[in-house]
Amino acid sequence: MDGGGESGPQDLLAGRLGARANIAAARAGLQTERATEEYAKRRASDLKRREAAQVAYVGDFEAEVRAFLRFAPAWAAVERALAQAVTAHATPVGSGTVARTKRIEIDRRAEAAVIAWLRHQTTAYDSMRVARVKGARREVRRELAELSRCLLDLHRRDAPHATPGCPLCAAVGARPGATCSA
Repeated sequence: MDGGGESGPQDLLAGRLGARANIAAARAGLQTERATEEYAKRRASDLKRREAAQVAYVGDFEAEVRAFLRFAPAWAAVERALAQAVTAHATPVGSGTVARTKRIEIDRRAEAAVIAWLRHQTTAYDSMRVARVKGARREVRRELAELSRCLLDLHRRDAPHATPGCPLCAAVGARPGATCSA
């Protein structure tokens, strides 16, 4: 070779074998490090810190959900049940829900999580057949979000309504046949 940047099959093979050796050495080093007591202590400490952060986040998120809901006092039990259901669904690590994103503020995450939960629990969204046309699903979701907001507004007023006909009351398990009188 004249050093002009060309490489032959032997050079490629040597590069692959070298990479394999580097990978094997790195794996052995990781295995050795992970076998130490210091590593185990650090992992336990990290796990405890992450668990504490998760517990704090769940509490903060549920408080934001309740602040968004702000139901009338007569509907406090429904508010509490809804906030707990939304929080339980949306906050687990790895859930992939809007509550886990850091791209938007927590109050907006709480609002989006409530609307999403209502879309799936109080509408036929999951069984709808939406045309595979650009924007169609977004339009359906927008319309259902408006219905969800109306449903929330119903519970923000101290006005009675029959719980059996209310999809939100049914979804959170409010007593059938009960009504709220302001």
